[in-house]
Amino acid sequence: MSQTFDAVEQQSRLEERATAALDLAKRLGADACEVGASVDQGIGIGVRLGETESIELSRDQGIGVTVYVGKRKGSASTSDESDASIRAAVEKAVSIARYTGEDAAAGLADASEMATALPDLDLHHPWALSTDEAVELALRCEAAGRECEGITNSEGANLSSSEIVTVYANSHGFLGSKRGTRHSLSCLLIAGSGDRMQRDHDYTTGRRADSLESPETVGRRAAERTLKRLGGECPRTGRFPVLFSPEMARSLVGNLLSSISGGALYRESSFLCDRLGDTLFPEWFSLGERPREPGGLASSAFDGDGVATRDNVFIDQGRLASYMLSAYSARRLGMTTTGNAGGARNVRVQAPATPIDELLRQMGTGVLVTEMMGQGLNPVTGDYSRGAAGFWVENGKLSHPIEEFTVAGNLETIFSGLVGVGDDIDRRSSTHTGSWLIDSMTIAGQ
Repeated sequence: MSQTFDAVEQQSRLEERATAALDLAKRLGADACEVGASVDQGIGIGVRLGETESIELSRDQGIGVTVYVGKRKGSASTSDESDASIRAAVEKAVSIARYTGEDAAAGLADASEMATALPDLDLHHPWALSTDEAVELALRCEAAGRECEGITNSEGANLSSSEIVTVYANSHGFLGSKRGTRHSLSCLLIAGSGDRMQRDHDYTTGRRADSLESPETVGRRAAERTLKRLGGECPRTGRFPVLFSPEMARSLVGNLLSSISGGALYRESSFLCDRLGDTLFPEWFSLGERPREPGGLASSAFDGDGVATRDNVFIDQGRLASYMLSAYSARRLGMTTTGNAGGARNVRVQAPATPIDELLRQMGTGVLVTEMMGQGLNPVTGDYSRGAAGFWVENGKLSHPIEEFTVAGNLETIFSGLVGVGDDIDRRSSTHTGSWLIDSMTIAGQ
């Protein structure tokens, strides 16, 4: 970008500041300490109706310090990297730790679990793009969408590009850092008029600028998605097969991962407590993570505890094979960390890929869900209910758009009722999956 940002220099500076904070914490009497630091810089362009609406140049930085005095923990942070501010943060963290209650699970991850091999995962690809060039790309994207017949208005196109440097260090002697980039382009359009208007969007994203789809492709696809939604009706109430588009299937994966995360488990706020080894999905379905995948949107050689990341299989041939644990949650559960402090990284579904037309044929009459609203999940019971929009399917073919209905069930029955996974894999996030066909769910419409 046109802003000056020397990522190598920033990385070296943050490593120095983190090391200084660790040394100071030790001198002030902390038994252990960990430091996380980051700096990111980027540009965001917004255009609407052929005009530039916004140009935002951003730069954020922060340093967080956590110290342990025995089994007592204290944390403090600052956005100022000066010696005085870092000293104040460390002193505050130590002071807090001396007055908090003891927690038997508190402390750093074991030294033996620290990452030692820190390979280059191909995450850093700056985009040498001027502000004028960025504006032009966004304008081209919106123009391509607005040129499609039937598009009546626009909420604009947005382009963003950012670089980030992150550092994690602790008093075991671990020091890990990484540089990364993220670029994206999106467009949101409107079709119809009055109370029959519809809106939809499309986007492209990646670590490399040359991996993005063209502005015209994004704009035209946003227009196509918007136009298909015109004339939406409320479907009838009943139980029907439901096909979740890849974006919506990704949210079901997120529900699963939340339910097997250590925090939910030790708080007993998950319907999957004490369920290791149980069959949740059909035997042809597996799901895991690949945190060291080169160029992955969530790749990292170490987790938020400094623990070495590794490929994990959470669902193995339908069975719940592993929970998702940090060092702290593992101690609370009497288990071992899975290298998942900070969550799962590069989640991949492993299942036979069925052509999407074949999944539609299998479902016969039912609902294709392409949008959901609300957060209707009870994590303790797994009961699931969300507002939705999409398309009615009749005789294996898309019939007409539908809206203003609710799709409901229970996550356990949704998972066990998975009939097939589509070959329409969406790779625009760190979770890759195709569409999911569920055998039966409750549709609440008119």
